[in-house]
Amino acid sequence: MVMDHKFSDFNMHEKLLANLKDKGIVEPTPIQDKALEHTLAGSDVLGLADTGTGKTITFALPIVNKLLAHPNENALIMAPTRELAVQIRDEIRELSKNLPIYSCLLIGGSDIRRQIQELRRRPHIFIGTPGRLRDLFDKRMLHLDNTHSVVLDEVDRMLDMGFVKEITELLSFLPKERQTLLFSATMDVKIEQIAMRFMKDPIKISVKSGATSNNIDQDIVRVSGKQSKMATLASILSQNMSAKVLIFGRTKFGVEELSISLQKNGFNAEAIHGNKRQNQREMVLRKFKSNQINILCATDVAARGIDVKDITHVINFDQPATYEDYVHRIGRTGRAGKKGIALTFVD
Repeated sequence: MVMDHKFSDFNMHEKLLANLKDKGIVEPTPIQDKALEHTLAGSDVLGLADTGTGKTITFALPIVNKLLAHPNENALIMAPTRELAVQIRDEIRELSKNLPIYSCLLIGGSDIRRQIQELRRRPHIFIGTPGRLRDLFDKRMLHLDNTHSVVLDEVDRMLDMGFVKEITELLSFLPKERQTLLFSATMDVKIEQIAMRFMKDPIKISVKSGATSNNIDQDIVRVSGKQSKMATLASILSQNMSAKVLIFGRTKFGVEELSISLQKNGFNAEAIHGNKRQNQREMVLRKFKSNQINILCATDVAARGIDVKDITHVINFDQPATYEDYVHRIGRTGRAGKKGIALTFVD
């Protein structure tokens, strides 16, 4: 696909452009190409795009650019999961390298006292999950009076997870004069209601590529019984030793048990799920990203927001609950024009 813009076409601080170049980001993705002109101009934008399409840069660049011009302002970024919030924080740190822009991470599962200390240092950007953000606001530690930029990332997932009250209340505490950027993989009545209530003449931009990617080969693996399932999985992994594999299980216990069983069979596997402490989850993710491990076992909730670009295989060891969950799972592979394989075990 030919893009209409280069990053240099946009009116941005020169150090931001230099930091993009340092990250090896040369050409905008479709969502960046279509949306950056509007986000940088201060318009409200409603973006429909899948995970892994470059959404973070689409909202991070205009926020950092705006804060450089207005250093006394704040920005608020809400994400559904701790993992996604951490990734957003890391991306913003890289984009604002050598610039006087500071961000803080406000998520559950981490020490709230430390987060309160960070807030006392008056960071520019608050990045967090709705529950912890609301807690800190209620404790009068998070001050939103000067927050003139807000981002709701993966808002459909936040609503799925039951955060509608926290989201709408936090938005109602913000100044009326602000820029609101909302990103979602799907659009339904609830999301439209939030957009109508909290956004001003939003520009709608959609770069949805359809339900499932043409780059993903999808297949069913028929198994019968737990032992057969494990033996079949071990056989598939043995035949693809250099593959980078994301395996989905239904429960926290099941995912942990699966990773231990794979380790005992000599595979380089670890698990990520809600029972692990936040620092453990971050460490496992870092190891997966840097290829220290090549097999990650995960639950649906823990995997939301994982953006690892070179996953070759997604294996549904346990079947997903809904078709939407299936689409979300297999969308982790076959990215950036590469081929991916999705296998679903069926009894």
